[in-house]
Amino acid sequence: MSGLPLRGRAARAARQQPVDFGAFVRAAGEGGRLVVQPRMGFGDPALMREGLIAAKGADAVTVGTLTLDSYTRVGELDAVEEALRQGISLNGYPVVNHPPATTEGVLAGVRDAAFPVQVRHGSATPIDIFWALLRLNLNATEGGPVSYCLPYGRTPLADGIKNWEACCELYTRLRDVGIEPHLETFGGCMMGQLCPPSQLVAISFLEAMFFAQHGITSLSLSYAQQTDMGQDREAVGALRRLCAELLPTDNWHVVIYAYMGVYPETYRGAHQLLGRAAELAVSTGAHRLIVKTVAESRRIPTIAENVLALEYADAVARATRPPSAGAGGEADSPTYAEARALVDAVLGLDDDIGRALLAAFRRGWLDVPYCVHPDNAGRARSYIGPDGRLHWADLGRLPLRGVAEPGPRKRIGSAELLADLFHIRRSYDEQALDAGSGPGGRRPVPASPRDRDRRTVKRSLT
Repeated sequence: MSGLPLRGRAARAARQQPVDFGAFVRAAGEGGRLVVQPRMGFGDPALMREGLIAAKGADAVTVGTLTLDSYTRVGELDAVEEALRQGISLNGYPVVNHPPATTEGVLAGVRDAAFPVQVRHGSATPIDIFWALLRLNLNATEGGPVSYCLPYGRTPLADGIKNWEACCELYTRLRDVGIEPHLETFGGCMMGQLCPPSQLVAISFLEAMFFAQHGITSLSLSYAQQTDMGQDREAVGALRRLCAELLPTDNWHVVIYAYMGVYPETYRGAHQLLGRAAELAVSTGAHRLIVKTVAESRRIPTIAENVLALEYADAVARATRPPSAGAGGEADSPTYAEARALVDAVLGLDDDIGRALLAAFRRGWLDVPYCVHPDNAGRARSYIGPDGRLHWADLGRLPLRGVAEPGPRKRIGSAELLADLFHIRRSYDEQALDAGSGPGGRRPVPASPRDRDRRTVKRSLT
């Protein structure tokens, strides 16, 4: 695909000049407000616009999201075209196939200096997506050469790295018309669950370094809520410390993802887990939170459910004490020691970070537990210990000997893996059915009628 002539892009930029996404989030955070964000995406432009307007009007500091459909993510643009022609509903917004004027209409009067919009996609081969973003001056998106390759398909890691090198360099062309591009790493969310936090921190940070090496200086670094609040706090502190020590830009912030694994089924349990994510974000000095809704375990959430999640997370955030001045991960922790060992080992392999990442996976120095991608060694294993924290069951060839403290070598069978996969759902649903308080006991969440029915059934069986 060819890009717009600079003259045409400059005219479009003059009409709809977006703010620096990273600077907007950092300003809100420094002003004491957590920015909350949905993962909303609809194929119908009118519904997508309605969702953005609702997110903007929520009683919270929000940013908007255009989440793309699954066909666009894997580059099946002919399938998107056929779906649009036949009126078949898509599970996200097809930004490549919709004419630019259609997307401009979706954003008109909605995206502004108080409400920036990010595109979320999940593609290991995103060049068509980045061309579309460039044409539309959509200057915030996310992903990464590792995190959008290993969990989602079989694209060779070497190809994923080359694709993301090209996309980063393309995205910097937004500066030709005075617009700052922003990229968010997805590396802190590998597999959604059961990857020990130190490796999530390391991959998230290494992807940020990769982006910076290829010209992107407005960055956010992701971390997904895991199984233990104390361990999560260590992880976010470690991520922030690595950024302060090594990242070659000051325009960065940390974004927390509400738990991405098997989600609670109860209304109250889902709210409690989201509330804990909001507490984690505020208490560690993170500036943005990607929310999940009460409907996550059952279906695609409605616009109203997304707004409810945004406002609930904001209410918990405002009731949570931020870290004291000077806090935010300066102290040593086991998570920092492991993450730093992984980062130093990878960066020592090659000055080119893309080549270093590829070499690290070939050697097994980065190895994501339970990831079946052909370029992942698949020897490292993890488990949830009796203390609720994620532990290494097997280090494989990770360069963590003498640094990590794995428990006794532990065989993880299918029964153990399933128990760990459902640990959070089981814990929060049982608490929700047996008790009535919200996160930290501060914000009671009423049980839904479905929860009351489940409690009746549970008590009849005990």
